[in-house]
Amino acid sequence: MRTAKIVFLTLLSAGILATVAAAAVIYAGVFNVAATEPHWALTSWVLETARVRSIRAHAAGLLPPAGYDEQPRLVPAVGHFAEHCATCHGGPGTKRSEVAEGMYPEPPNLKEAAKRYSAGELFWILKNGIKMSGMPSMASDGDEMLWATVALLRKLPEMTDDEYNDLWMQAQAGEGHAGMNHGAAGTDGTKAAENPSSTAQPDSGARHKHNH
Repeated sequence: MRTAKIVFLTLLSAGILATVAAAAVIYAGVFNVAATEPHWALTSWVLETARVRSIRAHAAGLLPPAGYDEQPRLVPAVGHFAEHCATCHGGPGTKRSEVAEGMYPEPPNLKEAAKRYSAGELFWILKNGIKMSGMPSMASDGDEMLWATVALLRKLPEMTDDEYNDLWMQAQAGEGHAGMNHGAAGTDGTKAAENPSSTAQPDSGARHKHNH
C-alpha cells in the first residue's frame, strides 16, 4: 500500500512539473508559432494523434445518404471542389496556389489523403473544418453539396484529368451547377477565368480553365 502511494505521488509530481515546464516554455515565447518553423516531433505527434482520433470519434456512425455518389451529383460537386478545395489542395490537371505553398501544415494532396478516411469522416471534415490547419468549415454549403463533394473525393484517386475536365465542362454549362459562383473575383475584381494569375490553374495541356 505504501509503495503504491509513493508511485502515485511520484507520478503526480512529475505531471505537475511537466505542466509547469510546458507553461514556462509557452509563456517565455520559446515555442515558435511561425509557419516557417516545423513543429517539434512531440508536438507533431500530439496534434496528429488528436486530429485522427477526434475525427474518428466525432464521425462515428455518419453514413452517406442513398445515391450520394450517383454521376449527376458529381457535376455540381466538381464546381464546388474547384472553387473551395483546389486552391489549396490542387486537383486533376490543377496546381495549387502559391499561397498554399507557404501554409503549415502543408495542405495534402487529396488524391492520396482521401484514401485514409471513410465517407463519414470526409463529410465531418468538410462540414466542421479542422482547427490550426487552415481547413475551414463548409457547413453553410449544405449537407447535400457536401455529400456530393465527398463522393467526388472518393473517386479522385482513380479519376483521370480528362474525366475531371468533362465534369468541369458540364458544371460550367450549368448542368446541376446553377447558382454556383465559380467565376470568383480575383483581387482586382476580374473573374478567375479572365485572370491568368488566378490560383488553381490547370497544367499545360488541360482543355479548360478551372482556375480559382
